[in-house]
Amino acid sequence: MCVESDGCEIEGCSSSDEVRTLSGSMSPGLRSSPDLHPCKPGQKFRDALLRCRSPLAAAVFLSFGNVLNYMDRYTVTGVLLDIQRHFQVSDGRIGLLQTVFICSFMVAAPIFGYLGDRFNRKVILSCGIFFWSIITLSSSFIGKEYYWLFVLSRGLVGIGESSYSSISPTIIGDLFTNNKRTMMLSVFYLAIPLGSGLGYILGAGAKDAAGDWHWALRVSPPLGITAGALILLFVPEPKRGSADQTGGCLKTRTSWVCDMKALAKNRSYVFSSLASASVSFATGAFGMWIPIYLTRAQVVQKTVDDCTTDVCSSTDSFIFGAITCVTGLLGVVIGAATTRFCRQRTERADPLVCAVSMLGSAIFICLIFVVAKKNIAGAYVCIFIGETLLFVNWAITADILMFVVIPTRRATAVAFQSFISHLLGDAGSPYLIGQISDRLQASYTTSALWRFLSLGYALMLCPFIIREGRKTAEQADTTALLSSGMTR
Repeated sequence: MCVESDGCEIEGCSSSDEVRTLSGSMSPGLRSSPDLHPCKPGQKFRDALLRCRSPLAAAVFLSFGNVLNYMDRYTVTGVLLDIQRHFQVSDGRIGLLQTVFICSFMVAAPIFGYLGDRFNRKVILSCGIFFWSIITLSSSFIGKEYYWLFVLSRGLVGIGESSYSSISPTIIGDLFTNNKRTMMLSVFYLAIPLGSGLGYILGAGAKDAAGDWHWALRVSPPLGITAGALILLFVPEPKRGSADQTGGCLKTRTSWVCDMKALAKNRSYVFSSLASASVSFATGAFGMWIPIYLTRAQVVQKTVDDCTTDVCSSTDSFIFGAITCVTGLLGVVIGAATTRFCRQRTERADPLVCAVSMLGSAIFICLIFVVAKKNIAGAYVCIFIGETLLFVNWAITADILMFVVIPTRRATAVAFQSFISHLLGDAGSPYLIGQISDRLQASYTTSALWRFLSLGYALMLCPFIIREGRKTAEQADTTALLSSGMTR
């Protein structure tokens, strides 16, 4: 096995100082050791890769992949109004796009969690990236008479992205520990709002540049394939639990049934998963409908005209995408800093910070619907504050999971938490909000004002769900450390 260190030779490779005599024999003083052999083809390339496979580089590439994961997911949302006009579908049917995506995502998550705890994780990640990139690119060529096929393609993309979201955090969890793990997971989960915001911006920008919304789906696939190749080359496959091992050995691997029973009995894990589901419900519905809601608000205020052309205005998608990027950064930084400060005063800092931030976000989300009819700028301010408080929860929830679940079942825990949060959250919220809006519109004469109000009334469901999630967040407790010799 070749071992690298600064100023040292790679074991197993012959020295470059060997000299032969005129007769072809090796000089006695420079004769190679019997343990050495000529370097095999490609050995230097492999050794160069090993030098680049540092934990920090791995975290960077995995975070880059997570940015593309969420960018690809929300590119469609950035051109949603154009897709609705192109396929001529109602609010309920357009909401089905996100629901089918999330349903396939959550069904596949436990499967990839099982695989991630037992097989090579970076190979599964890379294959997932290649798969969703190819499907996304292919979906941009679907004709307007095949809306069902476009919906199916979003379901297939969800399967590919599920592999990444279920497994990649566990690699970071095995590369770092203590506050470094918290910091790296914060950076990794910062990619969620950053990628989501860039998805809106990328989708709207590509559509405006090409004059065709289909090009919004043709930009992220090449980046995704690049990310998959980088992960294959530069991300190591760390031993599960190596970063947490302190003295003795970690517990041996258990069966999937045993893992699920243990997770079901883990009080902190269950309550943090339920709190995550309430946040997921709101973010899924808001990410899908807020740009359209604000566009309808401006139509009511008569500051813009209703879209009757092939290419609709992208202003609200650009603004909402930029807000999502900034609030994501602020939310993750504020969440990490606040919990780090509060941990010095209480051992229940993580769940308490989650609960307070969720209560604050519910208040400001309610204010959006109060001010949007009269003042778009005020609505954007409420969105900014409400989203910031929502994103405080992302990194904290992930850190709670890494803290209360043993390393050999973390991929399963991440996957099942993803399943629960999507099942009770954004799997149904976009479609549900669309259906409520359609039913309200059908009750009265259709007008620009009523289309705006009906969607707003439907979205009012979100702050009440967040308020209930706050109560469950308070029940999560990170003080019950597992008796496995693990440290934070």
